[in-house]
Amino acid sequence: MTVTVAAVQATPVFLDTAATTDKSCGLIKEAAVNGAEVIVFPEAFIPTYPDWVWRLPAWRDGEYIGRLYHEAVSVPGPITEQLGSAARDAGAVVAIGVNEIDGGTLYNTLLYLDADGSVAGRHRKLMPTGGERTVWGYGDGSTLDVVHTDFGVIGGLICWENYMPLARAAMYAQGVDIYLAPTWDNSDTWTATLRHIAKEGGVHVIGVAQLLRGSDIPNELRGDIYREHDDWMSRGRSAIVDPGGDILAGPLIETEGILYATIDVAHARAQRRMFDSVGHYARPDVFTLTVDTTPQQAVRFTRRRAGID
Repeated sequence: MTVTVAAVQATPVFLDTAATTDKSCGLIKEAAVNGAEVIVFPEAFIPTYPDWVWRLPAWRDGEYIGRLYHEAVSVPGPITEQLGSAARDAGAVVAIGVNEIDGGTLYNTLLYLDADGSVAGRHRKLMPTGGERTVWGYGDGSTLDVVHTDFGVIGGLICWENYMPLARAAMYAQGVDIYLAPTWDNSDTWTATLRHIAKEGGVHVIGVAQLLRGSDIPNELRGDIYREHDDWMSRGRSAIVDPGGDILAGPLIETEGILYATIDVAHARAQRRMFDSVGHYARPDVFTLTVDTTPQQAVRFTRRRAGID
């Protein structure tokens, strides 16, 4: 069964959740008009990736982080309802990166909306990198979600999680056919990474990044670290790759746009007949992986029976 997939390379409205969500809904509609049934957005798209963590000393980002907390997304909540309505109108599965708030902690979350508008799953980034650890908490194995659809299994990892071999194996083991890799990495090497994952997992890969430069930062936030109009933070390089590692669309560089490809999940499964990294090529007599999918709670409450100390 064939399905048209779309990688949306776009610029968020910096630290403005309402405006970025409105823009996202418009892009979902545009992609659907062009036949897309799976629509993928970049890492932390709503309300932006916190690029300042690579430019400011740790804990010196008060104004930026204050806004990010204020604009963060609750799951479920009004933003997921608005995105779900757009997905339902489009009749498409949508995956979009959000800065999720849960209690006093932010998470880098890949949110899945089903074609009926419901929240189909979410994946919280397991391992923030470098300065990201001053912004985001750690996800756990309970959010290694995949989404089952009529045309195949969709799942993936965020940015440099894709350099974690055991995390990739956990996704392959869930039968992923369409592998998502939303990212902030926009280097030449990243394109090679997408091709490697496609070949290793026997999966179609959709890699998508934001487009962001100095001129996209509001004047009141630009300060000393975003003075240059053409100071590129992310040049994009979104791409769609087939299970043999060949590029079907992209890389798209330094421009907003939507990449499309029509894929057949049967092609991915045929690729895995030759090389199945978690099946006949796995050698479980030598190598094994245990994945703990138990939600990790910092505080657990138990009740004592009445009359017992």
